[in-house]
Amino acid sequence: MSTTPSLGPAPRRVTVDAEQVRRLVADQFPQWAGLPVRPVSHGGWDNWTFHLGDRMSARLPSAAEYALAVGKEQQWLPVLAPQLPLPIPVPLAEGRPGADYPFPWSVHPWLDGEPANADRIADPVRFAAGLAGFLAALRSVDIDGAPRPGKHNWFRGGTLRTYDESARRALAKLDGQVDVDLAREIWESALDASWDGVERWFHGDVAAGNLLLDKGNLAAVIDFGTCGAGDPACDVAIAWTLLTAEGRQVFRERLSLDDATWARGRGWALWKTLVACAQANREWRVLGEIFAEYGFKRRRSP
Repeated sequence: MSTTPSLGPAPRRVTVDAEQVRRLVADQFPQWAGLPVRPVSHGGWDNWTFHLGDRMSARLPSAAEYALAVGKEQQWLPVLAPQLPLPIPVPLAEGRPGADYPFPWSVHPWLDGEPANADRIADPVRFAAGLAGFLAALRSVDIDGAPRPGKHNWFRGGTLRTYDESARRALAKLDGQVDVDLAREIWESALDASWDGVERWFHGDVAAGNLLLDKGNLAAVIDFGTCGAGDPACDVAIAWTLLTAEGRQVFRERLSLDDATWARGRGWALWKTLVACAQANREWRVLGEIFAEYGFKRRRSP
């Protein structure tokens, strides 16, 4: 469901309709040929997603860049799933190009739940603790052979400096609309925050749309297209984009995050938010959260 910014020009997307998906399924998975196919509401940007019957989904990358994640998910989600405390969408089958669709694609189980947002979360602190527990388990999985940052995941898990140019372009565009001096200070402090070099598994796009709720509680985590092994600070951005101030503190404590990791995580949140604000005048609330939390930290520093 990712809609996060990426590097460079937007990928050239292809469109997919339900009839194409029906043909792909009938040709490649005849056991499912009779199941109804219908688009998923708010299916995200990276993939076109369709209901396949009541308990499955067909997930088709919308561009060649996003198709790089298909093989990775096929290989690694079955490895990760047994070691995680919440359900994730382990692929049921891998499709190949056909029916005028040019990329590999996947069939996944349908995971029940609704995308998280602040109004739907029953207990923000319990939600934050549960998410931290999930990420702690993910980080503990053996990384032997795991994919490292690269084009397949837009360099998530790598250095924030990869995104320095796009962050500074956004700052220039937002000059006069936000406190760009403060934003630049936060960004540069994130760039300067050192990483210990210990590679760990990360999700890469821990965002509200990829966290499913059941009765207000965290029930599943989806969309591992940007996952890999490297610096897991990119997963910390959710602390500002969704969590409350109290939840943010619990999240940090449960993950035992040091100041440098916290600063890099804040940098990931800031980069995503600056680009979003510069592109579409949205996410102002998140920018306010980042400024307020950083300002409080700065006031308490000796």
